[in-house]
Amino acid sequence: MRIKSAFVYAICLCTSVFSQVSRATPPNDPCAFPPGLHDEISKKFPTTRLVSMGDLSEYDRKLFQKDHGTRCPGLVRVDFYGDRKPTWALVLISGNGSKSKADLVVAHQVNKDWETNSLDSAPESVPVVWSEGPGKYSDVYGEKTIRAAHPVVIFAGYGGWAIVYSWTGKGIDKVWILD
Repeated sequence: MRIKSAFVYAICLCTSVFSQVSRATPPNDPCAFPPGLHDEISKKFPTTRLVSMGDLSEYDRKLFQKDHGTRCPGLVRVDFYGDRKPTWALVLISGNGSKSKADLVVAHQVNKDWETNSLDSAPESVPVVWSEGPGKYSDVYGEKTIRAAHPVVIFAGYGGWAIVYSWTGKGIDKVWILD
């Protein structure tokens, strides 16, 4: 009887410990900020929030998922500067409806600090962001070409526009690849 009681106690204890561990572990959120970045964004952009799947219309969500799976539409890791330091492109939105605005921000970790650079904004829309590899990117009119040595950031609105941003080594260049 004593062995049976000890066995039941051990099973209950293990079940309790494992259930607490599983509850303490957050789900894998593709829109989770890397350590320290959320605090920096909250200070510099206090009235904004990161674009998530819930912000996209059903149609836009399906388009994004078709091309990017379960990735976050407002956050992507990218070696934008070519220095292999943690760098993220973010789409931050503020306001609602016709008073909404989306900002494209690149956050670059240098030592323990985050440097942020606002690249562009889009009023009254909920754009998405992703990254593509280095290469040649031409504008929609065939008038301008970027030859990117490092991965690029794509800022796009599913209403029919997309812009490529590239670090040139001295500054940021952009071309409209869809208008």
